[in-house]
Amino acid sequence: MLIAVLVVVLALVGTAVGAETYVRHRAEGCMASQVQQELGSKVKVGFGWKPLLLTALDHRIGSVTVDSDDAKFGPAVDMRVHAQLNNIELINGGQGGTKLGSSSADATWSNDGIGQTLGGMVSGVQSDPAGGTLDLKVLGGLADLKVQPHIVGGRIEVATQSAQLLGLGLPTDLVDSIVKSMTEGMQNYPMGMQPIDVKVTDSGINVSLRGGATTLPGAQGANIDC
Repeated sequence: MLIAVLVVVLALVGTAVGAETYVRHRAEGCMASQVQQELGSKVKVGFGWKPLLLTALDHRIGSVTVDSDDAKFGPAVDMRVHAQLNNIELINGGQGGTKLGSSSADATWSNDGIGQTLGGMVSGVQSDPAGGTLDLKVLGGLADLKVQPHIVGGRIEVATQSAQLLGLGLPTDLVDSIVKSMTEGMQNYPMGMQPIDVKVTDSGINVSLRGGATTLPGAQGANIDC
């Protein structure tokens, strides 16, 4: 009798584990496909250790972490993003999109990524955390342009601190073009988030983002199983 009970218990546990694995895999694929549309790159989705079997019944998830090593915010490339999405509701099982109660993220834009985004306008980028500035090498390194990112009215602006070519000023059109391109790279944030803090680090720029309630569009593609 005891052996029979153990067999039944083990069978039930095995069934539950299998069902949890299936639901988790399906939810990860569904969420990843929707967030990837926002970030423009592959993402890794994590649900922690909380069981997701109930999600199949109420289509709700408490929170999800999202990581991307090569996100694209508008023209900006090489953004590393770690985000948390909260109070999630899958609409029509995810096919109709996903409602988010709130979100937060840390986005890091590397010096190399800034240089790639600005293209041929600069030949190198070096950050100065102490001064909160970025030194851009212009015209093959002959000129230096120092800029400082800061938040004004809920958006990130880039201010020119100095611009010199062999001790003389740089052409205004060139400076304006570089500053405009850099500013545009920090305006398009995913999932309705807005910047609340920006810092210059040893390796680039770190932006803290926060977002309120929003809805992600449904996953696109024939191979997406939501």
